Amino acid sequence: MISQIDITGKNKYEIDENTQKYTRKHIGKLDKYLPRHAKKTVSAKVVIEQINGANDNKYEVEAILTIPDKTLVAKDQSSNVLAAVDIVEAKLESQIRRYKTEKNPRIGKSSIMAKFKRSFKRG
Repeated sequence: MISQIDITGKNKYEIDENTQKYTRKHIGKLDKYLPRHAKKTVSAKVVIEQINGANDNKYEVEAILTIPDKTLVAKDQSSNVLAAVDIVEAKLESQIRRYKTEKNPRIGKSSIMAKFKRSFKRG
């Protein structure tokens, strides 16, 4: 679990306990996708804002994940706060996977080891 998660409401939006627990659970479990060196220093900031539209209420969730050498940002709007948190979680997960392949070129389909193994299969 990511230990440093700061959850705040914007424009006088009060975050209830259920939303706070849900956000901590889902954003906190993203550390299992991080490389070992990044797990120690990762911190997250989640900002939830209620946007009052003409017909209905919408919620905007923005999550900022600070890891070594990079800051990952994901933002989404939805009519439900929990749904927006789920979408932001999925966006951050894909960004973390890209970060891992940038930092460690041995991971992925186009990695050095994969090309090396394919060259032996052909010949």
